[in-house]
Amino acid sequence: MTTIAVTGASGQLGHLVVDSLIARGVAPSSIVAIARTTAKAADLAERGVDVRHGDYDQPDTLDAALAGVDRLVLVSASEVGKRVAQHAAVIAAAERAGVGRIVYTSLLRADATSNPLAPEHAATEQALAASPIPATVLRNSWYLENYTGQIPTYAATGTVLGATAGATIAAASRADYAEAAAAAALAEDAGGTYELAGTRFTLDDLAAAVAAATGTPVAHSDVSVEQLTATFQEVGMDAGTAGFWAAVDASIAKGELDTDSDALERLIGRPATSLAEAVAAAQSH
Repeated sequence: MTTIAVTGASGQLGHLVVDSLIARGVAPSSIVAIARTTAKAADLAERGVDVRHGDYDQPDTLDAALAGVDRLVLVSASEVGKRVAQHAAVIAAAERAGVGRIVYTSLLRADATSNPLAPEHAATEQALAASPIPATVLRNSWYLENYTGQIPTYAATGTVLGATAGATIAAASRADYAEAAAAAALAEDAGGTYELAGTRFTLDDLAAAVAAATGTPVAHSDVSVEQLTATFQEVGMDAGTAGFWAAVDASIAKGELDTDSDALERLIGRPATSLAEAVAAAQSH
């Protein structure tokens, strides 16, 4: 029986990857859920999953965490600025453990985008390419939840604020990407790099969907990157963080989070979650 490990298993994406593996018929006892805080994965342990402690920042925890693992889903870490070293530690431990394949959750066009989130992903892809372990790189585009999580703010202010210059975004739900990671981990021939994205929309479309779902007038307000940076600072972000997130919108304006790739739907075997479905799901919670 193939043993599949998932890092960051107590986090939102990692937990969903474990859920998807089980839904696809993997025995919970064949899944290793690696978490920094194992108590946060207690529900997985109750389902029979092998929950192990593993901390990206404590490489000495990773050898035991990966012992006996055949395939590893390396869910990218969440702390911007620390991820290259964290991922390198996992890759090195995977090599020592004799892991047979790594599936990594990267970013759309990681090697060719101005998105400020990309450099750490590109560096991790390079580390995987240099490793003897075969790798599957899943370049996830934007998460629909990045927007649906802000619906209360959109409804309260009547505004979807952005600096995307009306560009199209291709996004999918966290569950879609998790299912793709599970499918890639289970496939025998899923090597290579996949550009993953789902439904395509503009922030005008987002505003209309939120307005329809909430019954509240909501409009998209497109501003300059400089104006967006200033607004972020006005609501409490420091200058560096504000500039970072405004630069994401500048990247979107260049079309760098848009693609017509159908790789996601081919991996998961179904249509990706639509914008309307995602907005409705967020409203129901």
